[in-house]
Amino acid sequence: MSKKFIYGIAEVRFKKKGGTTKDKVGYIEKGSWDWGGSKPESVDVEAEQVPDAPVLTLLQSNGKISPTFNLIQLDYENLQRSQGGTLIESGSGQDKKIIGWNAPTSLVNLSGEWEIEFASGQTMTIPNATILANLGGKLTLTEVSKIECQLKINKPEEDGVPPYKIQDTDSMPAGTASQSAAPAKSNSPSAG
Repeated sequence: MSKKFIYGIAEVRFKKKGGTTKDKVGYIEKGSWDWGGSKPESVDVEAEQVPDAPVLTLLQSNGKISPTFNLIQLDYENLQRSQGGTLIESGSGQDKKIIGWNAPTSLVNLSGEWEIEFASGQTMTIPNATILANLGGKLTLTEVSKIECQLKINKPEEDGVPPYKIQDTDSMPAGTASQSAAPAKSNSPSAG
């Protein structure tokens, strides 16, 4: 029953172009995920002899998504993953630890594959998207700062590959979706 609905975010993962691993993106602010994008575009062809409706509709483009969301888990790795820049490290070998983050000093293009695993048991795969992100929100004692993010869906590099797809999480190839984050079957939607 739940696979007839899509709801809730279980996990978001990102693999940079040329990367080998899909990194989990941190906590997404409740209620901030919006599919955005644009509706399909068309042009109506009108005829003088037919005043009540167009005689032809020419399709210009399919509808597009361009998700926006707020990342609220601002550890240094998430700052780098979403905005580029470099990590500040201290020590070496086993004593090495990350103690900070440097904002990028040049133009950053963070593109790659994205997966959004839904609490309802499906996973959306986006083979090629660019993230646009900036530090936002307010600096107060009643809320956390956030990284305001937008995914721009780009044409996949391989011919014939769709710009995104949604499929059952449990039917994806092993190692693709997070098996540990697979949601329990539930009849009630959960907030993502």
